[in-house]
This record gives sequence, structure tokens and C-alpha cells, in this order.
Amino acid sequence: MNNFLFGLITWLTMSLSLGFNHAPAYGGALENNNEGKAKLVQEQINNADHSDSSGMPVQEYDELEAGGHGEHHAVAPSWTVIPFVLLLIMIATGPLFYEQFWHHHYPKVAVALAALVVTYYITVLHNMHAPIHALAEYVQFISLIASLYIASGGIMIKIDKKGTPMANIAILLMGAVISNFIGTTGASMLLIRPFIRLNKDRIKAYHIIFFIFMVSNIGGGLTPIGDPPLFLGFLKGVPFEWTLIHNIVPWIFSLIILALVFYLVDKRNIGKEEGDEKSYSGKISITGTKNFIWLLIVIVAVFMDPNVFDFIPAINYDGQKISFLRELIMLSVAFFSFKFANQDAIRGNEFNFEPIKEVTFIFIGIFGTMMPALELVGEFAKSETGASLINHNTLYWGTGILSGFLDNAPTYLNFLAAAMASQGASISDMEAVKAFADGGSQFANSILQLKAIAVAAVFFGAMTYIGNGPNFMVKSISEQSGIKMPSFFGYILRFSVPILLPILILVWLVFFAFV
Repeated sequence: MNNFLFGLITWLTMSLSLGFNHAPAYGGALENNNEGKAKLVQEQINNADHSDSSGMPVQEYDELEAGGHGEHHAVAPSWTVIPFVLLLIMIATGPLFYEQFWHHHYPKVAVALAALVVTYYITVLHNMHAPIHALAEYVQFISLIASLYIASGGIMIKIDKKGTPMANIAILLMGAVISNFIGTTGASMLLIRPFIRLNKDRIKAYHIIFFIFMVSNIGGGLTPIGDPPLFLGFLKGVPFEWTLIHNIVPWIFSLIILALVFYLVDKRNIGKEEGDEKSYSGKISITGTKNFIWLLIVIVAVFMDPNVFDFIPAINYDGQKISFLRELIMLSVAFFSFKFANQDAIRGNEFNFEPIKEVTFIFIGIFGTMMPALELVGEFAKSETGASLINHNTLYWGTGILSGFLDNAPTYLNFLAAAMASQGASISDMEAVKAFADGGSQFANSILQLKAIAVAAVFFGAMTYIGNGPNFMVKSISEQSGIKMPSFFGYILRFSVPILLPILILVWLVFFAFV
């Protein structure tokens, strides 16, 4: 276990060091969605042929950068999404049809597909920027996930109570609230093990799926701390209290329905069991409480953004700032929280590094291969056709559907950038973002549009295992505990479509469709 942790931290540190030699700031690709670039791209989309007979893109545009380094990049052709689609298919089918091969070789497959796309960007498109942005985003993602997973692994919560439907609902709703204070990842890592232990005699896949729905995703919809897309919106200029004010009613509405559905399903399950004669004290015990300090350090570190606070050291490149201190703090927490963890808690949680190893490699593949998909979405959003389609309904469904299959954080920013650009504003202007969020007189229906983007990005993240970071981690921890989890498509067809999708449709009908 120590070897893997050392390896993970060393690899990430090297990645940061290498990336800093070339990379613009995290999120820089999205920051470049200014009006000048939008006009330039739009003009070339309208006036140039996009591909030659071989399918290769031929129109190029100047990347507008603060540092004045002009580089020519070709737009990625549509077929470059094939590695991303292939990876999703293998994630879905591997555990079902070629389990032994997938279990032993998924790291190689994920890295190889990512390397294929990155190599194409660098050697054919002559575009170093997109891979560097993807690297920066990945390092931020895995630093946060790893630190929260490892720190929470040293906290063992035992609940001496029967796992009744009402007790389970209490944990799920408590987890949903906690998600807004320590993030969906922090709440998921802290509560998934006690939730499994509480139901150890009758645990089923649906327990974990509802946990993913309510704690790992929808729960974090009230504060910027809760979910990564909301935090990125906050960094862009959306007021901190905005999500609480505007999202709380859809949040309550969705959680109540999910709790009712869970109660009916869980009541049916417990009704099939024989009577439990065991007596319970109802006490809650916590071992490894000092690791809460490590969790607090991680949450504080999340706010250490050099683009917000000038006194925080950063790497300056092309007029932008790259965060590195925050990631180093998180990786240090990952190491020291494990090194000094209470060993009784580690053993009681049956802690191991397999879940974080799986997420580390799978998401290397996802971040590396999804670059063309995000780019194509962004290009369409900036086109005349795309801009003409922008309203709160299309933003809800567009953001939502893509958040289920792409990372919901960049999807949120892409659609916010598109919504603002359609009304002549830039996402890189913090005052404009604040005015857009506040419904300034120069904007039409901007509050409703931002609400549609925010709600969809958070809620639809639960549609698949890869929609939000904690989903795959919870799945992996559950499988390590011996729970048979549904496949990628099984999750969608058995749970997301029949249970979650109708609720998301209701949310749209009640809060957006007829407004």
C-alpha cells in the first residue's frame, strides 16, 4: 500500500513539474472563450471548409493568449471522439464479458487510449494547450479525490443500530446535507463504509445506487463546496450564496422523491427477512477522529486559488496563474493522513488502495480522450446554430446529458460560456458573470439559464458511474466490500433510466419547462 501511495504522489508531482514548464492556467481553454476568439472561430466556421478529402481539418485559428504567444491549432475532427467512446464501451463491457483481461490490463488500455489522443493533438494538430489543460484538470481532480479518500479511510464510524429503511434514509439525507460542507467526494468517502456496515446483513446494489444519487451527486447542489462545477462557477464570479438561494427548492424536491422511492424499495427488501432478535444500543462511535483535521485541511486548501488570492504563489504563464501549492498540500495530506492514521480504523474499514488506483487510471483515460468531445461541444455552442438554440430548456438538457457522460465541471463551464456569449458577455469577466448570475438588466432570463445549468450539471452527474468523481470511487469501494454492482449499462438501464430520469424530467417540468 505504501508503495502505491508513494508512486501516486511521485507521479503526480512529476506531472505537475512537467506541466508547469508549458501549461497555461487550469481552465485556460475555457477562459479563452472571449468575444474576440468567438468571433474569429465563428468567422472561420462560416467561411472555411472544415476538412479535406481525407477528413483532416484544414481551417486553423490563432489562439489568443495574454502572453502574445500565437500558436496555430487545427480543430479536432469529429472522428477523434472514437477513443473516448471506445473507453466508455470497455468500461461498460469489460467486467461483464472479459473480466480477467480487463482486471489485469485496464490501466494499460486507459493510458494507451489517452496517449493516442494526446499524441494526435501534439503531432498532427500541433496543439499542446488542450493536453496541458487536461493534465492540469486531471491533477486537480485526482489530488482532491486521493486526499479525501485516504484521509477518510482513517476514520471509522460505527452505528450500533438496525439498518431499517428509516435509518438508511436518515444517513442518506444527512449525507446530502454534509456534502455541502465537505463536498460530495468528502461526504461519500466518509459515509459509504458505515452505510455498508449498517446494512451488512442485507446489503444490495440499490443501497449503493441511491447513495450515489443522493450523497455523491444531488446532495452537493447547495454550495460551491458541494460539487466541482459549482465551485468553478464560484471562482468565475457566481456569488457564494447564489446556489443556496436558487437551487434549494429543486434540491429538496428531488431528495424527498428519492427518499420516498428508496423507502418503498427498502421496505420491500427488509420485509422478506426473518425477524432480527439482536439488540442494539443505538450508539455511534468514531475511531480516528484526528483525521477530521486532515479533511479540514483539504477543504481549506480547495479555496487556495491564486486566481482569486494574489498572495498565493503560482506559476505564471501567458498572463495566467497555475495553482500548485493547493495540489501539493492535498497530496501531502494523502501521505501523512495515512502514515499517522489510527490503525484500528484502517483495519476496521478494510482500507486498501485498489479503489483509488482504479480511479487514477480510468480517469487518466477519460481526461485524455474526452478533449475532442468537449472541444466539439464548445465549437457548436459558439456557432450561430448553437447560439440560436440557447435557452433555459436546452441548457438544462444539454448540460445534463453531457454531464452524465463527460466530466460535469468542464461541461458546466462550457455551457455557462455559451449562455453568456449568446448575450454578448464573456465568462472570463468576473463582473459580467456576477451580473449574469444576479439577472442584470443587460441580460434576458440569465438567472433561469444559470439555474438550469447548475441544477443539471449536479443532478445529471448521477446518471452514470463517470458523471461525477465520487461515483466510480463509491462503486469500487462497494465491490471491494463484496457487493455485486451493476455494469456501466446495467447502472443506467436498471436504475438511472427508470428511477432517476423520471425525477429529472419532473424537475424540468416543475421548475423550467413552463417558466
